[in-house]
Amino acid sequence: MPAADIAWLLTASALILFMTLPGLALFYGGLVRAKNVLSVLMHCFMLAAVMSVAWVVNGFSLAFHGSGQWIGGLRNVFMLATPRGEEQLLALFQMTFAIITPALIIGAFVERVKFGFVILFSLLWMLLCYAPVAHWVWGGGFLSSSSVIGLFRGIGVQDLAGGVVVHTTAGVAALVLAIMIGKRPGFPTSMQPPH
Repeated sequence: MPAADIAWLLTASALILFMTLPGLALFYGGLVRAKNVLSVLMHCFMLAAVMSVAWVVNGFSLAFHGSGQWIGGLRNVFMLATPRGEEQLLALFQMTFAIITPALIIGAFVERVKFGFVILFSLLWMLLCYAPVAHWVWGGGFLSSSSVIGLFRGIGVQDLAGGVVVHTTAGVAALVLAIMIGKRPGFPTSMQPPH
C-alpha cells in the first residue's frame, strides 16, 4: 500500500475518533443539565475504550471474516489471524466507526439510564446488531456489492459514507430505546434547560 494511502487512512481514523472524543461528548454535554455533563463525557470516553476492546476481541472477525451471508466468522478472534499491514489498518479504520455508532445512540437516553446499562447495552448491541450489519454491507454479506444470492444478485449496496451501517442502525436503536424508556418526567409541561 502506498505511503499516501496509509497516511490518509490514519488521518481519516483520527478524524472519526475526534468526532466521538471530543465531538459527540461535548455536543451531548451541552444538551444536558449541568449535573449530568460529566456523566455524558464518561459515557463517550468509556464507549471508546470498551468498543475498542470488543472490536479487537471479536467484532472485527464477526464483521469482516468468514463467508457467511448473515454474519462473519470467529476464526479471527483477538485478530490473531490478521496479517500486519493493510488489514490492521482496515481494522483500525473500521473500529472508529464501531466506536462512534453506539455513541450516537447516547442521545436517546441521556440522563435517564445508569452508567452500567450504557456499557452493557452498547457492548451487546455492537456484537448483535452492528457487526452483522457491517458484515452484510461492507464484509461480503448479502447486501454487499459482492453478493450473489436471491433478489440482491447484481444490485449491491454501496454504503461508502456509513449511511446504512452507522446512521440507520444507530437511529433505529435510538428510536426503539427512546420508546421503551418513555417520556422524560415532566415533559413538556416543565422544561429543564440544558447546561
